[in-house]
Amino acid sequence: MKMSCIVRIGITAVSTIVAASLGVPSCWAQSAAPRYEVDVTFPKRFPDRWVTGGFGGHCIDAQDHVLLLNRQDVLDGELNAGRLAPLMIELDPTGKVVHSWGDPTLIEGTVAGLRNGPTAFRLHTCHFDKDGNVWIASSPGGMIQKYTHDGSKLLQQIGKKGVFDTSDGTTKGTPLNSNAARFTSPASIHVDRQNGDIYVADGESRNGNSRVMVLDANGNFLRQWRIEGMDSVHCMEIADDGAVYVCNRYGDQIRLYDKMGNLKKTFDYPWKPVTVPADGKIKESGGATVALALSRDAAETFMFVVNQNNSRIDVVERQTGKILSSLGEIGNLPGQFNQAHSVAVDSQSNLYVVENRGRRIHKFKPVSQ
Repeated sequence: MKMSCIVRIGITAVSTIVAASLGVPSCWAQSAAPRYEVDVTFPKRFPDRWVTGGFGGHCIDAQDHVLLLNRQDVLDGELNAGRLAPLMIELDPTGKVVHSWGDPTLIEGTVAGLRNGPTAFRLHTCHFDKDGNVWIASSPGGMIQKYTHDGSKLLQQIGKKGVFDTSDGTTKGTPLNSNAARFTSPASIHVDRQNGDIYVADGESRNGNSRVMVLDANGNFLRQWRIEGMDSVHCMEIADDGAVYVCNRYGDQIRLYDKMGNLKKTFDYPWKPVTVPADGKIKESGGATVALALSRDAAETFMFVVNQNNSRIDVVERQTGKILSSLGEIGNLPGQFNQAHSVAVDSQSNLYVVENRGRRIHKFKPVSQ
C-alpha cells in the first residue's frame, strides 16, 4: 500500500508518495527526501513563568529526551513578568519539562550579552555519551565538562575555566592551537562509543583556534588536525562509519575527514538571498552551514543542515552532498525560524531545531497517511 509523507511548514504543505515501514519512511533507503510536518503541540508551556534566553544548542539522550542549553540572555525588564529559566532544561518526547539544572559557578563564565540585555552564558554544545553522561561546553570556553545525566555531579573537567589556549590566556590573545588539552571556543563534542576517545571541534569563534582535537577518555591529548581557511569551525558530527563532518559556517561548506584528519571530500553550498541587495553584493547573515545532524536510519542516509542565510533546514544526501529538499522559512510562526542554531534527530526520526535569537525549539515529525 502506498503511503504519503507530508510536511506542513506554517501555511504551506508539500507532499510526496512513499512507502512506510516500522514508522520510518522506506523512501529514505531510496534517497528520496524525507518529509515532515511541524508538531504545534511541542513544547508544552514552561513552568513557573520561566523566561529563557537564546538556545545555544541541544542534544538528545537514549530516552529521546531533549536537553536545551539556555543562554539566559534575557532583555531588560523581562524578569518583571517572570523568572529566569535554568541553564539546562530537559524535555520529554511530549515537550514537557521533566528536569532542569545548572550551577552558574561551575559553568563557563559570562560574556557580553548577545542582545541589549545583561551578560549571558554562551552555552554552545552538549553531547550524551554511551553511559548517559552529558558533556557541556561554552564558546568562548577554556574547558569542557562531563556531568551525570541529571547534572547533579561534575564527573570530569578538561581545561581550566577562564584560561584559554592563547598567547596570554585570554580571549584577546593570539590563538595557539596547542598540542594540549586547552581550548578557545569549543563548538562540538563527540565521544567515540567504541574506545571513549573525545573529539572536540575547537574553533567556533572567529579569531580563535581552528581545529579538531582528539583526547583519550582521561582527557589526555592524542592528536589534532588544523582546519585551514575557516573563519568558524562551527560544528562537527561523526557518523557510525567514522566519517567526520565539519561545518565551515561562513564558507558555506562542509568538509569530510576520516578520524585521523585526512580530508576526503568537500561539499560546497553556494546560496543567494531571496531579495538581492540593491548594490548586488551578497552578504552573509549567519552562514549556510551552521550546524548539522544525521538521520537515524542504519545507513545515516541524510544530513540535516542549518542554513541561517535562508532561514531553512536543508535535507542533504550524505554520500553525495546533494541538497534534496528543505524545510522552514523566516518568521515567528511554528515551523518558521528566527536564527536557527542547532539541529538534532531522535530515535523515531523526529527532527528538532532550536533558535538563538528566536528562543524557541521546534519539533518536526515524519508523517505517513
